[in-house]
Amino acid sequence: MTLFEEYPPLEGKMLRILDEDGALDERYGSSFSEEQLRRFYWWMHFARVADQKALNLQRQGRMGTYASLLGQEAIQLGSASAMTAGDWFFPSYRELLACVVCGLPLSSVYLYWMGNELGSRMPEGANIFPCSVPVGSHILHAVGAAWAAKLKKQNTVVAVYFGDGATSEGDFHEGLNFAGVFKTPTVFICQNNQYAISVPLRRQTAAATIAQKAIAYGFDGIRIDGNDVLASYVATKAAFDKARTGGGPTLIEAFTYRLGAHTTSDDPLRYRSKEEVEEWQMRDPLARLEKYLQTQNLLDNAFVIAAKSEIEERVEQAATEAEAVDAPAPSDIFQYMFSEMPNSLKEQLASLKESLPPNKEKQSD
Repeated sequence: MTLFEEYPPLEGKMLRILDEDGALDERYGSSFSEEQLRRFYWWMHFARVADQKALNLQRQGRMGTYASLLGQEAIQLGSASAMTAGDWFFPSYRELLACVVCGLPLSSVYLYWMGNELGSRMPEGANIFPCSVPVGSHILHAVGAAWAAKLKKQNTVVAVYFGDGATSEGDFHEGLNFAGVFKTPTVFICQNNQYAISVPLRRQTAAATIAQKAIAYGFDGIRIDGNDVLASYVATKAAFDKARTGGGPTLIEAFTYRLGAHTTSDDPLRYRSKEEVEEWQMRDPLARLEKYLQTQNLLDNAFVIAAKSEIEERVEQAATEAEAVDAPAPSDIFQYMFSEMPNSLKEQLASLKESLPPNKEKQSD
């Protein structure tokens, strides 16, 4: 029996390996090495520090609007860790940790939220599509990339991340339908954090789960505990292995919670209670992993101190590097849409240059 047969979404089953008290399902006891578990802890702590630094920068006026990933570290880390070097990753706008794990420098993430187009410039070897702020539109791009890989007979799988709100968009249904018909090697990862800004899940769908929507399109869906980094890894790896061997797409619904605001311009207290947030804080993905590692004597003081010191140094360095980059020039708004700029934009760019003071005419590289 495959993992997806064992956890059919219509039966309300949810994959969980590490529970809220830090107890491990013994069936998976030998699936993870001590080094891998420690690295999971390191990366999740890294995400907390990097996320808080971004919030601080925004509050100090040094960064624009920012979308926190607080509470969603487990699904991002577990899923990103299951990808291989040749796979492609299509993020939405909340995947700081997944992006960094897949090769995007943290300084680039910060640059993106500072409004600098250079933040979307991917380094060589990082198969990451630029962040997508329009809700759900990048699902179509991911399916198209997966179909192209299949036509070219490449051993490539494409993962695409989106929130529960995106499942109400037409792009979601069109993308899943196409993927099902053509059996594209696509892994759809829905971070169901319970709210699409202020719209609760109950107003998003009448279905019992998001995972069961895959059934209508002819492929596997699975619901997992999105606050469990181990379940996130196991489910995503199974989906990638299946896609890589011609088994087609998979929809993973990661049942999680956004502990912070939707963005720094949002006030979540207007649409959810403190009691609800406090209840979910008891399911904190980092605290859960930490409890397990402590019971296994894998978190000695020396390791924790060294990890925190290294993480804080890397995060501060990333912020320093991002702030050292020249502010974007007004002309940058014309530079990154087309490989060859059409005449209409050339005319607008020329008009802009004529209207700017001499010291504002410099374009970014």
